[in-house]
Amino acid sequence: MTDESTPANVRVERPEAGIARIVLNRPRQRNAQDFPLLYELNDALGAAIADESVRCIVLAGEGRDFSAGHDLKGSGMVVGQDRAAVGVWGGFAEPGAHGWYATEQEVYLELTRRWRNCAKPTIAAVHGNCLGAGLALAWACDLIVASEDARFADPVVSFGMMGIEWFAHPWELGHRKAKEFLFTADSWDAHEAWRLGMVNHVVPPGELNDFALALARRIAAKPAFALKTAKEAVNRCLDMGQQMPAIEALFPLHHLCHQHNQLVFGQLMEPTDAPSFLARDPGAARAAAEGEQA
Repeated sequence: MTDESTPANVRVERPEAGIARIVLNRPRQRNAQDFPLLYELNDALGAAIADESVRCIVLAGEGRDFSAGHDLKGSGMVVGQDRAAVGVWGGFAEPGAHGWYATEQEVYLELTRRWRNCAKPTIAAVHGNCLGAGLALAWACDLIVASEDARFADPVVSFGMMGIEWFAHPWELGHRKAKEFLFTADSWDAHEAWRLGMVNHVVPPGELNDFALALARRIAAKPAFALKTAKEAVNRCLDMGQQMPAIEALFPLHHLCHQHNQLVFGQLMEPTDAPSFLARDPGAARAAAEGEQA
């Protein structure tokens, strides 16, 4: 059953009792993330968290890809003007580094932290491309199920950046593989992601949705308070190992790269002829990828 009142960028389904399925719904843009999509996702997750009948949440993507990362064509709104902020930052319209730092702090750090710490188990069902900021969505979930056609990459070093805003790479991949992942900007398939422990299960593409639903069903049958406290216990262990403090401390390095590129090239990312990570042909031009995200 689909909730018809859900905004167009995100679709909410209730496939059965106890389970909410939230679907990124920009298939023509390969679910590239603009600000409206992220705020609608936040609203949908907030509603699922507040609904005590929901015991487990599945996050999926409509169309060819889970998420192609940031929408390179623009934000789609001015935070604090077109949409009220949900975090503690302000000054979104200020000039220079002030406004952009505040905006990314709100949209890419504080929202993702909220989703990572939500009090219900979450499962990312990943197919196709999961690139750049798409990784942040998947990594914010408790479990990741990937179809065999899934590809994972953080290509932003090719664009003069040190990594995406949600810098969880060393925890997701181990420190040496995290360096390789970033330095090469290579894409890795689902089986490699599973081998490294980033993915819980790899399934045939036609079985992804059913497998994720079956896993959610098993989880939803457990006592709700036990699930919440088990999730909090694991997250606290990660944070005692400094995961969340490190992600917050490293966020300014992301912006140092932005400001370097702004000074040297007059734009937030370095011009590059790096190949498209969206195209099935890895030799396709970056311009083709940007065209897909228009």
